[in-house]
Amino acid sequence: MIANALKKLNITALNQMQESAVQAAKTGKDVVLIAPTGSGKTLAFLLPVLANLKQGVKGVQALVLVPSRELALQIEQVFKQMGTSFKVNCCYGGHAVRVEKNNLAHPPAILIGTPGRIAYHLDNQNFDESFIETLVLDEFDKSLEFGFESDMSYIIGSLLSLKQRILTSATKMEEIPDFVKINAPAEVDFSQNVAVKPALKLKKITAPAADKLDYLFRLLSKIGNKNTLVFCNHRETVDRISDLLFEHGLGHDVFHGGMEQFDREKALLKFRNGSHKILITTDLAARGLDIPEVEHIVHYQLPYTEDAYIHRNGRTARMHAKGTAYAILTSEENYKYLPDDIEEEVLEDSYALPEASDWVTLYLAHGKKDKINKIDIVGLFLQKGNLAKDDLGLIEVKDTTSYVAVKRSKVTQLLKKLNGEKIKGKKLKLEIAS
Repeated sequence: MIANALKKLNITALNQMQESAVQAAKTGKDVVLIAPTGSGKTLAFLLPVLANLKQGVKGVQALVLVPSRELALQIEQVFKQMGTSFKVNCCYGGHAVRVEKNNLAHPPAILIGTPGRIAYHLDNQNFDESFIETLVLDEFDKSLEFGFESDMSYIIGSLLSLKQRILTSATKMEEIPDFVKINAPAEVDFSQNVAVKPALKLKKITAPAADKLDYLFRLLSKIGNKNTLVFCNHRETVDRISDLLFEHGLGHDVFHGGMEQFDREKALLKFRNGSHKILITTDLAARGLDIPEVEHIVHYQLPYTEDAYIHRNGRTARMHAKGTAYAILTSEENYKYLPDDIEEEVLEDSYALPEASDWVTLYLAHGKKDKINKIDIVGLFLQKGNLAKDDLGLIEVKDTTSYVAVKRSKVTQLLKKLNGEKIKGKKLKLEIAS
């Protein structure tokens, strides 16, 4: 079953961290897995979870608790891609409770969710916890930071049939709270790999406090059309930067905890498919999210802790790729965790505005519940829309909607040609995703 799952994922061999985690889990002991962002922790715990599942059990057998809805959806997607016969479902804040209750009425083998929503369903007896033998606490340190301690304590205290706990984190924790009830765990520690890698260049830009926004704009213009994350400490700063870039006509998107779930998912989607090359964000995007290889990290505001700095930089130079991290500093700022010998990046007074991305995201008001799949969309766009295969980019089909990246030069003619067409017998609703 494991070999078949890896084949479905087009993986021929596990990396050293994943292999160590799988072997540790085979002993039956609790496992603490510490490894950097982007190293493949999701697969490292999903394989042991899969190995523990039993056919014929009519109840939830494994529970995965995560700090964010985006991470829950990402893990669900990876498990579905493994092509097993086991059902998986997600529960998280912002998702319709009615839909989740209907899903839980036919219990999944694996339940993934945020602590608050899982605690709600547990409290309302929407699923039977007595079959749960495996518990995963993914990005556990982040869950504590987000204030989920009481919910997690309640959930774990209710799981009386647990046989194995797997706890993951990107950095080593000084102590694990007693409520986790972890017992003599096998520790798989790859945290030394989280330090700044040789493939990651560090650069700094010294700017007067009043001119930091201008320096950021010039830096982004210099970087050009390359995948770039700009990190801020506060969502208000994210919005302020967004206003400036909008005024200057520089395409981008924003991502922070104050946004509606729909808008957050759409921002990540457009960054994944290349419609926007710049994402302005808080530390919410520092780890655990399904976003593409990022070539540049910009710390508009440096985080307060070294761990947070490491997590941010972990979004680039991943898995042997190369990347550059920039810190925009005033002369008064001093962070002990920064090396003394960081190279200074020199900026010109102005740069040409980068051209718009080659891709535009189109929104379809149809999804899985309409029996729509990627093949249907490709067929419609190629046959009725007269597109070439190279004109189509990433396609993502959700429950009730779908998103398609299309070459910018083809969008206008495509919308005209597909106006009034049908898909699976329904009139096509197609527009540019705002």
